[in-house]
Amino acid sequence: MSSERFTFTGHSGEALAARLDMPQGPHLATAVLAHCFTCSKDSHAARRIAARLAAAGIAVLRFDFTGLGQSEGRFAETSFTSNVDDLVLAAEALEARGMTPGLLIGHSLGGAAVLRAARKIKSVKAVVTLGAPFDPGHVLHNFGDALERIEAAGSAEVDLGGRPVRVGRDFVQSVRSEDLAGDIAGLGRALLVLHAPRDAVVGIENASEIFKAAKHPKSFVTLDDADHLISGARDAEYAAGVIAAWAARYLDLRAPAPPPGAPEGVVRVSEADPDGFLQDIQSGPRHHLLADEPEAYGGTGQGMSPYGFLSAALGACTSMTIRMYARRKGWPLDHVSVEVNHDKVHAQDAGTGTDEKADRFTRAVRLEGDLDDEQRARLMEIADRCPVHRTLERRSEIVTQAAAG
Repeated sequence: MSSERFTFTGHSGEALAARLDMPQGPHLATAVLAHCFTCSKDSHAARRIAARLAAAGIAVLRFDFTGLGQSEGRFAETSFTSNVDDLVLAAEALEARGMTPGLLIGHSLGGAAVLRAARKIKSVKAVVTLGAPFDPGHVLHNFGDALERIEAAGSAEVDLGGRPVRVGRDFVQSVRSEDLAGDIAGLGRALLVLHAPRDAVVGIENASEIFKAAKHPKSFVTLDDADHLISGARDAEYAAGVIAAWAARYLDLRAPAPPPGAPEGVVRVSEADPDGFLQDIQSGPRHHLLADEPEAYGGTGQGMSPYGFLSAALGACTSMTIRMYARRKGWPLDHVSVEVNHDKVHAQDAGTGTDEKADRFTRAVRLEGDLDDEQRARLMEIADRCPVHRTLERRSEIVTQAAAG
């Protein structure tokens, strides 16, 4: 994923700061992500969701609302309506760049904003909310006695989720008067509702009301014990994975033809966590995997290790090769399974005649079916002819070069 600074003009004429996260490979679709009003475009959840979507070929624009983060203006002078206007202007800025958005994602009040904005952006095909309120005024109970100070002084600092935000009277009155029931019922787009049952800021009942008000296609996925800000790394990873898998069903993610010399396409690996070892692996728009190291080696164990993938390649290729041969011969092979483990052994023990260490893959092949001894023996011979087996046995040339740009 490459990330570039992106600036566009907000509802009040002031510059809003954004980041445009672009896929490493083909650009297949575009999304706009609206953060919660106590967060910023650089929150952990926003960054992980953007990275996960970018790995699948979906560019993501995440921006700071007026007066928040690095954007100009004063949030205390905004309203719910003006934040919706900022969302629409973000979509227009993308459209001017030839990147019409097909997906809107909103967190908390940002989720309420995308529910309102979606009908104003004709290109949108799908909408995702995370911890969003059904009734925007519902969040005002978190303001406590600050509501009285806002009414008296016109604005006051409010502590939301441990973060201070200066809120104005217009914002409170605007949020209090909003009714999203009509917007949700008339959404006319696929909807995914994500919410945590233990959300202490926006209760889970809000997700139920949003889901009931919406028409199909709609989906509801729980975030289990995540907090409102989705600050936990595993919670953010889970939410990102669900959104990416769900969105692919409603966005036209058709990848272009593979480049010359790469008939199976390009496998792209992108770092997902610079503080650990988690990696996004993408092969085309449909196939995504996670690679990681075990916790004992500084990883989080959320994906197979690189050697695990190498063992998986050998096992899968072995099984496929045996199946192809048995099918061609018409032999009664009911099922084939392969177990592979990897280890380092002294090369002299492996029969290479040196004292260096060599890689050893131990492969156990199970063949099920009414096969005679001769057929079984032949299929075990065929296992050694699998292309990955041959690749591992002989020397391979690896060419490393700097990527363009």
